[in-house]
Amino acid sequence: MESLDTELLRTFVAFADSGSLARAAEIVGRSPSAVTAQMQRLETQTGTTLLEASGRGRVLTPEGAELLVHARRILAAHRDALMSLKGARTNGRVALGSTQDFADSTLPGLLRNFARTHPRVRLDLRIGRSAELTTAFEQGAIDIAITMRTDGAEDDAVLQQPMIWLSAPDFAIGRDDELPLALLDPPCGFRNAIIAALDTARRRYRIAATSASLSGLRAAVRSGIAITARTAHSIESGIQRAPKRLALPALPHAKFSLRLRRDANAAAKHLTSLLADGLMTR
Repeated sequence: MESLDTELLRTFVAFADSGSLARAAEIVGRSPSAVTAQMQRLETQTGTTLLEASGRGRVLTPEGAELLVHARRILAAHRDALMSLKGARTNGRVALGSTQDFADSTLPGLLRNFARTHPRVRLDLRIGRSAELTTAFEQGAIDIAITMRTDGAEDDAVLQQPMIWLSAPDFAIGRDDELPLALLDPPCGFRNAIIAALDTARRRYRIAATSASLSGLRAAVRSGIAITARTAHSIESGIQRAPKRLALPALPHAKFSLRLRRDANAAAKHLTSLLADGLMTR
């Protein structure tokens, strides 16, 4: 009986989520040529074409889209089985710190899975800004840190997500008008990227609102008094992608680090593995 290789499926999902073979290679830690070879092997196993050319890149075929649904289920079941076997007898405490970018989106589901497979482990959660979480991690107060990456940092894993411009649905301003911005207080990587992009494009702007927290930033954007830039995780009721008519400059990818203390216990290592698998493919 033929079976599907979970490593091939993991790379396949990474391609589907990232949109390119090159970015999938970064996610799974392989060369682009190795990823291409993996996709060819997967097509041989399934006996069908999963990817097809589209411009300079590739997209999923209808058969590929169908396999994607099954691939996610297979990988989730595989991950749950391993976590259950590892976690049934594991106890202790794990301190996790994360930026709010993930706290309201993908993190809850991953923590639910971890709690189900590690029922005896106590989770201590700290949601905050990257600077304070980095300090807490370096001082040994937390075992795992998900923070915005700084240039030159040496990290266990890096998650990249596109920065996008965000505004309220009724945000109204002319294409050439001075752009009102809502920004987090420094230090903030998003703030630096926003200002650098506008300066490079020679686009006029003013800082209309500042906040020390992401909730304050969202309130300013939702009110319609300013726009900002985050990742797609920040899209919610009252906050959408800024309209194309504003002709806003392109932004870089936001890079987030997933760091684990070297002396972390088994439970923290298990959770880090789950986070790396869950976050890196989204």
